[in-house]
Amino acid sequence: MEILSEPKLIKTTATVEKEDWDLVIEPKAGLFAIKLREIWHYRDLLILFVKRDLTAQYKQTILGPLWHVIQPVLTTLTFLVVFHKIAGIRTDGIEPVLFYMSGITIWNYFTACFTHTSNTFVGNAGIFGKVYFPRLVLPLSALLSNMVRLGIQFSLLLAVMFYLHLVNGTPIAIGFHWLLLPVIILLMAGTGLGLGIIISSLTTKYRDLGVLVGFGIQLLMYATPVAYPLSFLKSKSILALVSWNPLSSVVEGFRYALFGTNSYSITSLGYSVMFVLLVLLVGAVLFSRVERTFMDTV
Repeated sequence: MEILSEPKLIKTTATVEKEDWDLVIEPKAGLFAIKLREIWHYRDLLILFVKRDLTAQYKQTILGPLWHVIQPVLTTLTFLVVFHKIAGIRTDGIEPVLFYMSGITIWNYFTACFTHTSNTFVGNAGIFGKVYFPRLVLPLSALLSNMVRLGIQFSLLLAVMFYLHLVNGTPIAIGFHWLLLPVIILLMAGTGLGLGIIISSLTTKYRDLGVLVGFGIQLLMYATPVAYPLSFLKSKSILALVSWNPLSSVVEGFRYALFGTNSYSITSLGYSVMFVLLVLLVGAVLFSRVERTFMDTV
């Protein structure tokens, strides 16, 4: 009779190797927990979002990028009729077509950056809930994708400038003041980014602000010297209100950089620079706080 022996317990030891991770995701601490090096690490994703934005703008459209030309042309014609012909508002010695088109060009860049950035959290909640990446990549991609729109409209403005110079002899003031153009564009981009991420952070809890963005941006345009020069308000009671608008000196500075108007003081940009730094600071604080818990409220 065969006797079965009791099974022996064989003790095995498994060696656990230490794993080296390429990326460690940790909770952010502090109010200014924005890692610029991490954003640079995701630069390929930033470029991908820029391409996505450009494709989404032109997809299923007949004219595509031509809308960026048609819109400023029609708006310029409207301003010519309403503000120049009917209201008789002077344009500080600048050709009226160039005056209105220049204001529309720089203002369109601000509004595009502001409206796209203000929808960061609500509009991209589906992406944020599936994969990790620096959330600030999306607002920055809006600034870069709208730079293409600015380039198209600015090229149109230059083309009209040279056309009027050849046909009517309208002078082109080329000088060192043109070096101010990158500064003006950066100020507009910074203002749109700062205000946009503030609104985006607040709309995660207060959706009413998203409704007010489109209406508020239209009112803000009339409180900014886009369709009229700041000198037109010298004898008006609202001059102080429009002067305190930080975008007023930026729009006036854009015209000065292009046309070299003598009535503009570069020192007035100091107030706009301080405002941009302030809104970026406040926006960074709110953005860092909201991105930790916004998935629970969106």
